[in-house]
Amino acid sequence: MLYFAYGSNLHHFQMKRRCKDSFFIKKIKLKNFRLTFRSKYRAADIEFKKNSIVPGGLFEISKSDEKKLDIYEDYPILYKKYYFLHYGKKVMTYTMVKKTSFRFPTERYLNVVKRGYKDCKLDLKYLEKALLIK
Repeated sequence: MLYFAYGSNLHHFQMKRRCKDSFFIKKIKLKNFRLTFRSKYRAADIEFKKNSIVPGGLFEISKSDEKKLDIYEDYPILYKKYYFLHYGKKVMTYTMVKKTSFRFPTERYLNVVKRGYKDCKLDLKYLEKALLIK
């Protein structure tokens, strides 16, 4: 199945460790969403915002990878699944259940996300915009 990563799962080494069958396909942009950080974990989340874009990585994952991600993402308590179409193909991603206010991510977590942006060759300006204090 296809999976869209936009936070720490963009980090190729970490993603491979979590999901042994995962394979990075390419970078894509999710339209009409914006990146933010929230919850007590200060983790990445996406929320609907017209004319906004979230860059991310498109991965092929197996059923067992999906089960591992479900555990890691604390599905369905912290994150729920969101599906969208990319060139007619169904893509799964996660979005937080409770849309709490913005919380600046920890330095450690942010460094993992930044590394993921490098791994997937994403434009850091989207991440920097998400970190501007709201």
